[in-house]
Parts: sequence; structure tokens; C-alpha cells
Amino acid sequence: MNSNIRIGIIGGAGYTGGELIRILLNHPNAQLIFVHSKSNAGNPLHQVHQDLLGETEMKFSDKFSEDIDLLFLCLGHGESSDFLKENKINDRIKIIDLANDFRIKEHNNSGNRAFVYGLPELNREEIRTANAIANPGCFATAIELGLLPLASKGLINEVYTTGITGSTGAGQSLSQTGHFSWRVNNIQAYKTLTHQHLVEIQQTLNQLQPDHGSNVNFVPWRGDFSRGIFVSSTIKCNLDINELNDLYSRYYSDHPFTIFSNKPIFLKQAVGTNKCFINIEKTNDTIVIHSVIDNLLKGASGQAVQNMNLLFGLEESAGLHLKSIAF
Repeated sequence: MNSNIRIGIIGGAGYTGGELIRILLNHPNAQLIFVHSKSNAGNPLHQVHQDLLGETEMKFSDKFSEDIDLLFLCLGHGESSDFLKENKINDRIKIIDLANDFRIKEHNNSGNRAFVYGLPELNREEIRTANAIANPGCFATAIELGLLPLASKGLINEVYTTGITGSTGAGQSLSQTGHFSWRVNNIQAYKTLTHQHLVEIQQTLNQLQPDHGSNVNFVPWRGDFSRGIFVSSTIKCNLDINELNDLYSRYYSDHPFTIFSNKPIFLKQAVGTNKCFINIEKTNDTIVIHSVIDNLLKGASGQAVQNMNLLFGLEESAGLHLKSIAF
């Protein structure tokens, strides 16, 4: 077990980079060596992430050092593959990519690296022995965790999913739908049935249920809150509610961050934590699986650190005992 992991971050000025820095500064086995940002080079981290004032005097760097064990890529979608093409990374350095560049099997290679899809509740053992991880998407994480137990029993058929996400899911760059005046007291569907996470969701379900040919029909929504994702997936199923509760409880019994609840769940339970909460409701032969996560933690940086822990033989929950603020 490596008790002192030397870490670099590429692209540390955004929301996911900021969350990653906060976790790593307080992680018992992490040593943050550099945080790279071209636009903020030389500026203190706390100038961009202002809550870090008094936490660290580290500055953003425009230099890349190979004196590390692990490199996190917190770049925009499509930029990670370009970075790895332009920069030869020593094979001994493990990589965790938080973008969508390497999540799909047809595109999960960079040079001699093969990226493992980093959903611990599905690929825990493969993650332990990998040298590169493709961190799952936020909506994908919430939807997949809600459906994996059914897929493990070959019970996936046509799925109808709706999900609402906070404004941080859109990143820091301003757009019309990212402004406070647009978001507040407002809601909107977007990328109806065409969201970019659908391919990785289908791929993940097929891993457990190879003959799964049904669609996941997904309608995402922009919400008028800052962070969190609430997903509801509707599917036909003949198991009674007690059988379903038992299936989900057993499937996630040894996974520390996915919690099945017999009671209704809500957004604030998960926000500020690396947890996914799941609840099921059933009427006649139709079930609805509700799942809730923090899009920046279990949906991004928290799950990335969970993968780091597995990669380096640490306790899976190390540095991730985060407590939600309920009100």
C-alpha cells in the first residue's frame, strides 16, 4: 500500500478541479504536488477557489512535473486525448480522466494505455489493477447505479428515465442557461433522448446483461439549484417489492457509497457527500427506481478519489467521509 501518493492535476480551475483539490488537501494519503492551469499560472489556488483561503498557499503552475504517482485530468471533453497525444506520460504514472474521452470501449486507448471504466460498483477488481481510469459521467453514474442490480439478473427491458441536475453540471463557463437570472425559478428539458451519457449507460448495462437490446429513453432537465442530481427510471418488472428491496440491498451490501433505502430519498441527503442513495416504488407491474447523487462528488471528483484509493490499495472510503449539510 502506498501511504503517500504524489499527485498532479491538469485543469484545476473548474468546478471538478476545485472539488478534487478540496478532497486531496484533506486526504490522509495524498500529497498534492502541482495544480496546472494555463490561464491562472502563478495565482494562488484560493484566488480561484476562494474557500481555500487559509487552507493552502499553493499556486497554480504552468509546468508539468513527472515526479508524481498519479495524474488527474480535469479538462474539457475532448481535451484529455489531445493532452495525452501532446505529452508523453511515463508509464509508471497512473492516470484518472474525468472527461468523456475514454469511457467508450472503441475509444478507451491512448498509446499503450487501456482505460478501465471507473464505476467501482461494477469494475472494482479491474480498477485495482489498472493504470488508467475513465471516470464515469455524472448522469451516467446515477442512472447506472439505479439499474445495475436489475441488469445482473437479466431484467432490463425498455427504460424511461428522467433526471434533473444543478447548474454546476454545466461547468463554469457562462452561457445563457447558466446565468442566475435564467436558472432561478426556472426548469428546462435539454438533449432529450440524445444525451452524451447514453452510450456509456448502454455499454455498462450490456456488461452485465449482454443480450440487453432495449433503449434507455432519457430526458434530462436543468434545475434551479446549484448541485446534485435526482434520477427516476421507470421499467416493467414482475418481482414484488420485497424481492426488489432484497436484490438491491444484497447487490450493494459491500459497496460503501451506494445505499439502498426503503424510505423516500431526497436531494439534500446526497449533496456534499460521495454517496448514491437509491429507493424503489412499485405499482402493478411497473417500478420506478429513484437515485440521487452529488454531481461534483459521486458524479465526478469524489468518485475519482474513490478510484484512486482502489488503484493504490487504500481503504476505498479513505478521505471521503464527507457529511452532507441537511439544511
